[in-house]
Amino acid sequence: MSRLVLTAIAFLGWLMAPALAQQPLQRSECLAMANAAPRALPAAFQRAAAASEVEITYAGHSTYFIDTPAGLRIATDYSGAYQVGRLPDVVTMNRAHSTHYSLYPDKRIPHVLHGWSDDGKPAIVSQRISDTFIRNVTTDIRRYFADDAGSDMIRDGNSIFIFEAAGLCIGHLGHLHHKLDDSHFAQIGRLDIVMVPIDGTYTMSLDGISEITKRLRASVVLPMHRFATPLDDFMRRIGQQFEIDRRIERSFRMSRDALPPKPTVIILDGV
Repeated sequence: MSRLVLTAIAFLGWLMAPALAQQPLQRSECLAMANAAPRALPAAFQRAAAASEVEITYAGHSTYFIDTPAGLRIATDYSGAYQVGRLPDVVTMNRAHSTHYSLYPDKRIPHVLHGWSDDGKPAIVSQRISDTFIRNVTTDIRRYFADDAGSDMIRDGNSIFIFEAAGLCIGHLGHLHHKLDDSHFAQIGRLDIVMVPIDGTYTMSLDGISEITKRLRASVVLPMHRFATPLDDFMRRIGQQFEIDRRIERSFRMSRDALPPKPTVIILDGV
């Protein structure tokens, strides 16, 4: 009887194998870590993580370049106007206006990821490219630039993009036009590094973006979309719990183990 049962189980496993093989294997480690209780990590894993670094370069406006340990190059809010070194392998875009996207990117760029959908449905980005998992969280966008157009929104018209590489969770808030609710924060999960627009007008108020920055509690904050906004105004709103690190370089390297112990705003190239 036991042999019959074992044979039946083996047969069922053989039937199910192709179906299981077709299941998507995409998984967000940042969401998993945000939802899991703290636990000890083996020393060997910590040493391996320390060897993995990303390099982040400020190109201008809202475009940062992220270079991963495997050599993948990612550009955020890519319009083609801000270029540093070689072409990126992956570009993400938001459609607030033409400085955040291009409908005619260089054809040599293999992966072009839009933060919006043309069919009125939310854009869905959830894919692994080389050593990086890339996903999005959609947000609404104003139809016009004017602040008083806030009631006229395109639902799910933009995206926050999240890049998971080298054990780091890196978020780019994009051209954010409204406060985030609990569901947004739940979808974002944990962030180690976050790129934040601080213009205070074209995206959202400094008070609003400061509250979001504080709640995300990322170890590293990278301001963008700054224009003439005095950095002191932003720093005063997010509070004294954040350090400030001004650098003349346009790039820095970061690993999971090298994250600053106190949340830090890093200003690259004096911007």
